[in-house]
This record gives sequence, C-alpha cells and structure tokens, in this order.
Amino acid sequence: MIASTPVIWPCWAAVRRQVDAVMDIILHIGAHRTGTTTFQTYMRDNATGLSARDIGFWGPRRTRGGLFSGIFPSAGVAKGRNLERRVIGRIKINCVQAEHSGKRHLVISDENMIGSVRSNLRSRGLYPAAGERMVRYGQAFQELKIKVFMSIRAQDRYWASALGYGITRGRSVPDAQALDVLARSQRNWRDLITNVACALPNAQITVLPFETYVGQPDAQLALMTGDDAPRTYARGWYNATPHLPELGTILEKRGQDSRALVGSGRWQPFDRAQVMAMREAYLDDLFWLHAGADGLATIIEETGADRTGMNSAAALNFRGHPNEYQERVMV
Repeated sequence: MIASTPVIWPCWAAVRRQVDAVMDIILHIGAHRTGTTTFQTYMRDNATGLSARDIGFWGPRRTRGGLFSGIFPSAGVAKGRNLERRVIGRIKINCVQAEHSGKRHLVISDENMIGSVRSNLRSRGLYPAAGERMVRYGQAFQELKIKVFMSIRAQDRYWASALGYGITRGRSVPDAQALDVLARSQRNWRDLITNVACALPNAQITVLPFETYVGQPDAQLALMTGDDAPRTYARGWYNATPHLPELGTILEKRGQDSRALVGSGRWQPFDRAQVMAMREAYLDDLFWLHAGADGLATIIEETGADRTGMNSAAALNFRGHPNEYQERVMV
C-alpha cells in the first residue's frame, strides 16, 4: 500500500502579509432594505467582468450555503466538534485561495452578518446584537486588514420598508402602539456604527447613505475597490417593497384585515409627527457622521458629476411634506 502524501495548507500567518499586500477584504454588511439585493444581483450578473478586473465576490448564496456555518455557537460544540474553530479555518483557507487565484479585491456581501429584519421587528430596534455578531466575524478575519462598507437610510423609510417586508413574510399590520414604539426608539444608526467599530477596531468603516446611492451598485463597487466598475446590469431593481395594493392583496389572501393599506404608492404607516421625529434622528446621525463620527467611520455622499446621486438630507425633502420622497427612492 502506497502512503498518500499529506496535503499541507500554507500557514495562515505566513501568507497573511501576501494577502494584506495584494488583496483587499471588503465586508459589505447591509443594512437590510438599502438595496443590498440589488447590489448582490449586480455582482453576480457581472461575474465575467469582475473576474477580468481581479475582483472576487462572495454573496449570500455562498456565505449562507455553508461558508459561515458554525460562526455562532450551536449544539455541535457540546458533541465535541468545535464548529467555531472550523468556520474560522474554512474562511481563512477560502481567503488564501482567492488571493492565490490573483484576486486584488474580495467583496463579501451579506446583510445578515449584523442581524435580520425579523429580529429588528421583534426587538423593535436597529440590530441590537450587531456588536456581538461582528466580533465573531472579526475573529475569522483578524489576521487581515479589512474594509467595512454599510448603507443607512432615514428611519421612517427603513421601518416602513421593513414592515412591508414583514407582511410578505407572514406578519400582520402593526398597531398604533407598535408604531409609536418604533418611532420613539432611542437606538439609531450612530449606535449601530459604534457597535461595529468596537467589534472591528482595526477596520476602516465607510457609510454610503441609501438616498445618495440607491440604484447605483456600480458607484458603490467603485468606491469599495477604488477602480472602475462595470456599468452593465447596473440599473436593475430587486426585492423592492411591494406597494399598497400588492400588500393589501397579500393580507386578503391570508384572510387578514387589509383596511389599513388603502391607497396606492408606497406604504407610510407612520403619522406626520412620527415621521418628522424619525427624520430628525436621521439628521442627527448624518450630522455626527459629517462631523467625523468620533473617528470611527467616514461618510461619502458624492457619486461624481456624471451621476444622479444627491445629498441624503436633500433627497428626503425635510422641509416639505414627510411623504414627498424623491421618486427615484424606490425600495
């Protein structure tokens, strides 16, 4: 019997300097309802063009298909299998393989890294466990210099979109008390960004407001990599929140009351006072970011002279009626 030659993976510490020098690790962590599905679809559709630019992409189909399995404790640990150690090793090996294949940038996009819409609706707050979750992801990338990109949007539109998404997943229309709790929530984007920065103290964090970058996945990718991005497949819209008639139909098919969803266009479940309070909170978040975010993050709101982006506060028309959004803010 001929003994097989063992496969010896390169020591991660030995290749770390090569990865740092050659390949960027870019974590695109959401948030949900800010065009993440559109961005991920754009990346998949441009696989050939991205490969020619030496850009790698891991989206939810890969990260949720086993790559990140075990990142959080489970019953497997009690049975003597250290799943956390396995997933850290698996992620690092895949990073090394990507670098050895010639990739200069590796974009990892999965908004579930910071939490889920369901958990936000359940807790009635913005990603309350994001810090603890990102600590675990940070352990898998701790040997690397990583960049973090995230998008935020005005709280009234975020929660309206999240609630609409919840209806498509079986939730009912929230009552007045539930809406008031969301409107008065003290946890804002500043808190989320601070949590991520604490969990990943060596990461460079960049914030891209939804109101500026909506429908521009190519502009987002260009900022992530510092290179030109493909413009093909860059104007699609995916996973948009259904408008009122469709949401009403969904409820009626389930035998639920749809009278609260009468009308057309986008659903805005909050009243004027609630909308203005939530937008004031968003302005505070934007002011903090533009003032330097205590050194934790950088906000970018300029997409170039040939782009259609605009200042996020201006896009929301704060001085007008709270429901008068720019028509291009579609999701």
